[in-house]
Amino acid sequence: MTPPKGLEGRPSKSLTLHQAQALIRAAEGSRLHAYIVLCLMTGCRTEEARALRWDHVNLDGDPDSKPPVPPHVAVWRSVRTHGDVKTQKSRRTLRLPEAVVDALKAHRLKQAEDRLLAGALWHDQGLVFASAVGTPLDPSHVRRSFRKVCEDAGIGPNWTPRELRHTFVSIMSEQGVPVEEIARLVGHSTSATTETVYRRELRPVISVGAEVMDKVFRGG
Repeated sequence: MTPPKGLEGRPSKSLTLHQAQALIRAAEGSRLHAYIVLCLMTGCRTEEARALRWDHVNLDGDPDSKPPVPPHVAVWRSVRTHGDVKTQKSRRTLRLPEAVVDALKAHRLKQAEDRLLAGALWHDQGLVFASAVGTPLDPSHVRRSFRKVCEDAGIGPNWTPRELRHTFVSIMSEQGVPVEEIARLVGHSTSATTETVYRRELRPVISVGAEVMDKVFRGG
């Protein structure tokens, strides 16, 4: 299958690990904190995060089952017109890192406060990420709020939420995760799509092997 061509426009880039850490710290007082942490640490698309429902999130897992089930998120929906994810293989269930679990638990408490304050104005759609009255988030508002967090983090305003996903791919690659596994995590139908879309973020695995062997044998 031929990988889809990306849309023309400003090329996406990825945060360094230092920038990503600064962004998470700056986001702690923001309504976008859990949104940023989820997208950065799981590789969710922004349209998948905005459509995420609480009934697709399990923050406690099931430690008593055999084998134990960890906290996880079912990425099965998006804000696309038909409501489904981008491709069949985009539908995936991901284990949640502890930092994401903590952020989502705090976010759920804050949303309960929003619900009480909104009263009869609350629109219960079951969304994880919603406005102060429960309605879906406006993407332009998310982008503006995200730029503000980036400025607070000292990394400049020229970043977009989609680059959290690029950062996830970059960090996974830097840690030596094979491209085939990265493709599964981000919901690509093939690793060729991952290599095409994220070619700047992926480390050249073949050359890495040569570098390691050179180091071992030259060192010996």
